[in-house]
Amino acid sequence: MTDLPERPGDIPAAFAAAWAARDAAALAALFAEDADFVNVVGLWWHDRAAIERAHAYGLTTFFAESQLTPEVIRTRDLGAVAVVQCRFRLTGQRDPQGRPAGPRRTILTFVARRLAAGWQVVTAQNTDVVAGAETHLMQGDLLRPADYRAPPG
Repeated sequence: MTDLPERPGDIPAAFAAAWAARDAAALAALFAEDADFVNVVGLWWHDRAAIERAHAYGLTTFFAESQLTPEVIRTRDLGAVAVVQCRFRLTGQRDPQGRPAGPRRTILTFVARRLAAGWQVVTAQNTDVVAGAETHLMQGDLLRPADYRAPPG
């Protein structure tokens, strides 16, 4: 098993390192056996094995050439539990036809518990940052970004 991060704020770097190595087992080893992970489109994996399978698939297909870079990290250490949020930049993703896709930003929220061996993630949720949007609207069969704020002026 991969060593657990010593501090909760080290979780994003460990996640990004496993991503860069295309090592889904190391990525999943950051998580508790019964952890949950919700991805950017609401796919919800309910244990470490499912988290590993999902990431093994992505890291060998559409994310095979991607770079995941931690940017801003905020940590709320609550003692035995911590909430860690990290804005990541993702580049190098491929579209379904294999063409390069544009860069994305996400905010990944980790809830971790302190163990003697380090900090272990018990749940995580990834959210895409959608520039210029405030929420989403369902229009027909498509979910689209929407902004209700009045334009300046």
